[in-house]
Amino acid sequence: MAHTESNQSLNADYRLFDPVERTGTAFYLVVATLLAVAGWGFYAWTRQLEEGLCVTGLNRPVYWGFYITNFVFFIGISHAGTLISAILRLCHAEWRRSITRAAEVITVLVLFFGVGNIIMDLGRTDRLLNVVLHGQFRSPLLWDVTSVSIYLTASSIYLYLPLIPDIAMLRDRGMKFKWLYRMLALGWSGTESQHRILNRAISIMAIAVIPIAISVHTVVSWVFAMTVQPMWHSTIFGPYFVAGAIFSGIAALIIAMALIRKAYHLEAYLKPIHFNHLGTLLFVMTLLWFYFTFAEHLTSYYGAEPAHMAVFWMKVSGKFAWAFWTMVVTCFVIPFVILCNRWTRTVSGTVIASVSITIGMWLERFTIVVPTLANPRLPYEKGIYHPTWVEVSITAGCVAAFILLYILFTKLFPIVSIWEVQEGRERALADAEERIRVYLPSEDVRLQETTP
Repeated sequence: MAHTESNQSLNADYRLFDPVERTGTAFYLVVATLLAVAGWGFYAWTRQLEEGLCVTGLNRPVYWGFYITNFVFFIGISHAGTLISAILRLCHAEWRRSITRAAEVITVLVLFFGVGNIIMDLGRTDRLLNVVLHGQFRSPLLWDVTSVSIYLTASSIYLYLPLIPDIAMLRDRGMKFKWLYRMLALGWSGTESQHRILNRAISIMAIAVIPIAISVHTVVSWVFAMTVQPMWHSTIFGPYFVAGAIFSGIAALIIAMALIRKAYHLEAYLKPIHFNHLGTLLFVMTLLWFYFTFAEHLTSYYGAEPAHMAVFWMKVSGKFAWAFWTMVVTCFVIPFVILCNRWTRTVSGTVIASVSITIGMWLERFTIVVPTLANPRLPYEKGIYHPTWVEVSITAGCVAAFILLYILFTKLFPIVSIWEVQEGRERALADAEERIRVYLPSEDVRLQETTP
């Protein structure tokens, strides 16, 4: 009887191949829309290449705007996969099995758009070669290039390793791109020794990517903190940026999970309990984000240094007050109200909170970058920054292109790890029971305690 139920469960799991095998009209409509938006963004970039950065709102002294904001924002979102997936895997959180791949794909794909915004900010793409030809490790910018490159490499390996068994299943099912699956499967046959080697390799990468991920956003923060610009030169920027990255990464993961769940009818795999657990984690990060934000602005206000106060008041009550207070509402007030109550920490509730946080975290990066540059230490006139249609179009194009690549990934590979779900059904209960036996006191100890 148990064997029959197990076979039925395994057969049900093969429904996870449906997004790869079946394509409806809605898919083509969504892809066409995303291609149109991405194409418009590409057209805006060609205009910038032809006419230069004069078509943007960048100026002296505000030489960083939407592009650097997008860079920090996208790099932050990339923490969704590595930190969440790796930490849950190392902690043996069994509920992770359905969500890890959705998180890991975000990490790899979004990094390309973070780096892409740096290239756009350069104006001339050939200047990127200067990093290779004339790079100096005394510059935090080169630290950034090095750490992001290592992060992309490690995250790609961490995404690929758990994909191998599912790729082998696709190969054996005789899918359309069988030649691709045969090459990527690396001869996987599912033997016990292969599983042992794979699990060991995944565990090693899970341990490795955590410090790499933390170091990446710390180094990103140092691009700002190593300068003497007001409200940038701060020792709190490292942990502040890392906490913000985890915060926005969890929000992005919840949104992706909700869309996948709805589009591919995966309610049986992405359950309300997954959203509840991630919502609880998001609530903790909401409080942590507020703590860092409050501490950062309190120390600036209490110090009352004129250069810092000029930036402070521009954010709190000046030209960028709209962005600052919208950030506070969307990053703290709305998610706090929704996530503090388990009755509202539902699928819909966590998605609403996540959308709010995503908007707020982009605004946070904007209020970090622009107001400081608008109040320079050097004897320049104070500036103001207004993005043009070119920057807005390129930003929209990047978001659309990221979503498009994510959708295409789901049409090539299962977005829920089939072999991990099956492994969870077969071994998770026994493994959990074994771990509990280790935690609990032995029977001998209990008998000794009860003996007079």
